[in-house]
Parts: sequence; C-alpha cells; structure tokens
Amino acid sequence: MNEWVEQNCPEALLADGFEEALVGFGCQYTGSIVAVYDISKCLKILEDRDGMSRETAEEFLHFNTLSAWCGKHTPIFMTPMEEINP
Repeated sequence: MNEWVEQNCPEALLADGFEEALVGFGCQYTGSIVAVYDISKCLKILEDRDGMSRETAEEFLHFNTLSAWCGKHTPIFMTPMEEINP
C-alpha cells in the first residue's frame, strides 16, 4: 500500500498507528487527495492496542487527532452510514 500511496498521492498525510483504520482516499475542494479513516476503527485500535477504555479512547482521539489541522493534506475521519442508520 505504501508504494501505491507514494505513486498516486504522495502529498497525503497518514495518521501514524491507524493503518488498519484507513478506508481509502478522497478529494477536498482544494483538489488535494487526502487519506480517509473510519473513526470507529481508530477507537478500536486505541482500545485494543493501548488498553484504553472507550471513553478514554474517544477523548484521546478527539483531542490529539480529530482536532489537529496539518494543512490542506490533513486526513478526514468519517463515520460510515451503516453506523448512523443501522
């Protein structure tokens, strides 16, 4: 996958430690290709890998990841429609 990213969207910023939560790539209005992550999968990683409770994982993810702005190549964190309308 890293080779594909380097060839197709080298400017996309990736969230370290959340490789298993990466669901694809998208475009923003700037035309920048950005990485797209599943929030639920990110939370699961924090719970399983780091032993965080769900509440702690949510707080950590929101404070340290979702609120970070790294410029026009900042990743998008999304909630799948299946979770909104089960």
